[in-house]
Amino acid sequence: MELGAGTPLEHFRADVRAFVAAHAPGHQVRSGVRSPEDAEEYKDLQRWTADLYAAGYLGADWPAEWGGSPDHDPLRGVVVAEEIARARAPMPPSGSSLAANALIGFGTEEQKARHLPPIRSGAHLWCQLFSEPDAGSDLASLRTRAVHDGDGGGWTVNGQKLWTTNGQWARYGYLLARTDPDAPKHKGISAFVLDMALPGVTVRPLRELTGTSDFNEVFLDDVRLPADALIGAPGQGWTIANASLAQERNGVGASVVRLQLAVRDLIRDASAVRIDGRAALEHDDVRQQIARLSAEVDACALLARDSTLGHLAGRGTPTDAPMAKLFFSELNLRIAEYALTLLGPAGVLAEGDPDAVAHGRWQDAYLYARAYTIAGGSSEIMRNIIAERGLGLPR
Repeated sequence: MELGAGTPLEHFRADVRAFVAAHAPGHQVRSGVRSPEDAEEYKDLQRWTADLYAAGYLGADWPAEWGGSPDHDPLRGVVVAEEIARARAPMPPSGSSLAANALIGFGTEEQKARHLPPIRSGAHLWCQLFSEPDAGSDLASLRTRAVHDGDGGGWTVNGQKLWTTNGQWARYGYLLARTDPDAPKHKGISAFVLDMALPGVTVRPLRELTGTSDFNEVFLDDVRLPADALIGAPGQGWTIANASLAQERNGVGASVVRLQLAVRDLIRDASAVRIDGRAALEHDDVRQQIARLSAEVDACALLARDSTLGHLAGRGTPTDAPMAKLFFSELNLRIAEYALTLLGPAGVLAEGDPDAVAHGRWQDAYLYARAYTIAGGSSEIMRNIIAERGLGLPR
């Protein structure tokens, strides 16, 4: 049953579904969190982002003076994310929404006035400059340094960031850098607005197994930031990062919708693929495996809904988000792995091959699925959090 069925939220869902059908970009959307492939797709993404904000489907939780709705229902944000996923439309860039959350919560009025309107209009895309080669899941170990230039001066930044989605398209970056090397590692980090066009900023797209470049390396060599680039106070970066990330809960429901669509696709393709002269779906072992995966998706949906509702009701626990993330990412990988097994030799055929099943969607889904088990905290980190904070097990 859909969230909000039988309530006014059901009518809101119908409105969102119609809006998405009428306004979403028409280009192919691949598995996972992906960057535009070319300038045309980037312009489509900008226009799509602007449409969602203008309609009040994004940014409704912002303060009213910056375009938010005073009577916003947080569950509406969940519905919007679910319907975008259901339509297989691109999600607006998360880097922009994370930066907006940081600026709304900790930025100056001048920073808000300068940056929030272009985020809403789609004019400025932001990227998230958090992860580093030796600081991914353990973000507090980051080494990028920002050195203060003196009284009233700016900052000089040196370091490297990695796995930066949309780095090649972003106008600004939401940057975390170490400003006090002598403080405990969680205490000496600060948050900054980084103009990606500044001298010393080098973006190098990474070519991935999927054949696309969705992530980037970003090199920062003696980059001079003005004093007003600092968000909040020096040393407040860890608090700001956690606060902005905590606002991004809507994607949990969207992830479940993607799993539901994957099971539907699996059933469709199992009807088309033949094993020993019969449709794969006519074989008992295939039906049982798909049924098992479908049951796990239903369980994931219940877990995700409980996590979301618990968070909104103020009764969430430290393990809710890790459990939902772990369940989704591992199940998503198993579905893609089984799909390739089912396709047999045809599973190696990629997009563009005329004989590829479902235009090579399953190969792309499989190649990207492993990233979900790493991004946002690896499965190993999620299990440690659940064990230590949920079960009270020793470190």
